[in-house]
Amino acid sequence: MSKRIQAKYKIDRRMGENLWGRPKSPVNRREYGPGQHGQGRRGKISDFGIHLRAKQKLKGYYGSITEKGFRRLYEEATRLKGDTSENLIGLLERRLDAVVYRMKFVPTVFAARQFVNHGHVMVNGRKVNIGSYQVKPGDVIEVRQKSKQMALVLESVDSPERDVPEYIDVDHKAMKGTFNAIPKLADVPYPVMMEPNLIVEYYSR
Repeated sequence: MSKRIQAKYKIDRRMGENLWGRPKSPVNRREYGPGQHGQGRRGKISDFGIHLRAKQKLKGYYGSITEKGFRRLYEEATRLKGDTSENLIGLLERRLDAVVYRMKFVPTVFAARQFVNHGHVMVNGRKVNIGSYQVKPGDVIEVRQKSKQMALVLESVDSPERDVPEYIDVDHKAMKGTFNAIPKLADVPYPVMMEPNLIVEYYSR
């Protein structure tokens, strides 16, 4: 098992939730935490712990975003007009690796980051290899021609495991899609409850 897969499963076990709704998640078999004390009784979580957990869960869902990078997104969300928690979700969903994942070109958010970094994706006809690149409504995202027959891509596109959300249009035959609109929290198909309002409270302490 690769380190990337181990890290992904570790997040699931630590949170006690199947973050990505995947059938192979260890939480489906064991709901308790990892380690020899994982089955022990859990004490009451403090308000700080609840806020921290909400941040770790949302940050973990999007893969390997660093604390510095996540904090930068939060600060940008505070500068935008409107509700900061909704703005944060919009910024996370506008990340190129998140859009590639939503379009089902890859099976996981971790694979999406690697797929983008290795230069397999184009935005409006130009190669972009930065996972944190912010996609705008109307942008066209496409798998590069030489990458369209990769087994990873073909298997992911055919997988019934996930549906493409309504704020994205995809033509899987052409391996091309359009990011139509910045979603709100209610629009995003999270398999578990996300509470960005608690993250705002965490950073506002």
